[in-house]
Amino acid sequence: MAVNTPAPSLLITGCSSGIGHAAAHAMQARGWRVLASARQQTDVERLREEGLEALRLDLADSDSIQAAVVEVEERTQGQLTALFNNGAYGQPGAVEDLTRDVLRQQLETNLLGTHELTARVLPIMRAQGHGRIVHNSSVLGFAALPYRGAYVCSKFALEGLTDTLRQELQGSGIHVSLIQPGPIASRFRENAHLAFKTHIDTARSAHARTYERVEARLADPNGKTPFSLEADAVVAKLIHALEHPRPRARYAVTLPTHLFAALKRLLSTRGMDRVLLRSTRSERE
Repeated sequence: MAVNTPAPSLLITGCSSGIGHAAAHAMQARGWRVLASARQQTDVERLREEGLEALRLDLADSDSIQAAVVEVEERTQGQLTALFNNGAYGQPGAVEDLTRDVLRQQLETNLLGTHELTARVLPIMRAQGHGRIVHNSSVLGFAALPYRGAYVCSKFALEGLTDTLRQELQGSGIHVSLIQPGPIASRFRENAHLAFKTHIDTARSAHARTYERVEARLADPNGKTPFSLEADAVVAKLIHALEHPRPRARYAVTLPTHLFAALKRLLSTRGMDRVLLRSTRSERE
């Protein structure tokens, strides 16, 4: 008599649009049981209408994280094959214009919530003796660009935390990987524009003239960063991280990520600064 093997289960954060949305549908099509999460209940309902198994999860809210993990355990009978930490947003603004509260909000979602969710699912994976954890980082996780300090801070910290976690889980059967996308077509710019308008006092800033260009770039509905790729490019790396017997520690996506990684190994710090500043020169001139 044949025994039905349950489909591998995958929890994904930030599925309302972009990479998370594409990943949820792609992995479900590959036979995974996808638990697609979103911060807003309206997005959860929409995802369900699309045929996804969805639940609410707000990375900035510990109670929401705890409730979501309990729900995942109940739905999967205490099993969870993998976690894709994708949920994040970008807070533009010069470092000197970031208040403590604004920076804290950025870290709550992009770093602290991701950490808390990971820590809560690790006992499930330890009990079953295996698991995959994939964090969606960024080219800005190792290469800083001006007026992106809050986001850069969150992703630099995420990379360090992930490297440490990978070492601590050596031999546990739980693999940890980072994906480092460069520009990806998504609603990221739209959400960043909203965060910029909400939290940055442009009129009183020493960077007021530069902010005019920054906001014009963020507000342009047809704007597209050079070398942008579709979310499917990230999904291809996610598939390898989740399904290959020897997943990589890091997956670079887009030409800028590959280029900046190579230059960072070759150039001095000042030389790298010149390259990074030149790449964003149009925002300041």
